Amino acid sequence: MENPKINETDNPIAELINDDVYSLLVSRGLIDEKSVRDYLIRKKFKDLRSKKISASNAIETLREEYPYLQFDTIRKIVYQPRN
Repeated sequence: MENPKINETDNPIAELINDDVYSLLVSRGLIDEKSVRDYLIRKKFKDLRSKKISASNAIETLREEYPYLQFDTIRKIVYQPRN
């Protein structure tokens, strides 16, 4: 399955940087789309867990949103230590 690209006009990290800065960084190739995707996955996982959803059900919910990722891949993303 094809990996959906992050659209330059949609700022998925608006809580971190404003839209203009995000657009500029994307236009210059300075945004790592995989890192943004992983950040969003960790954030959604944390939100699901705060709603008392089990870890495995939260990962399955994320798999529905990211069907090109396997269960273990999402598990590694949400549990990997951040650098």
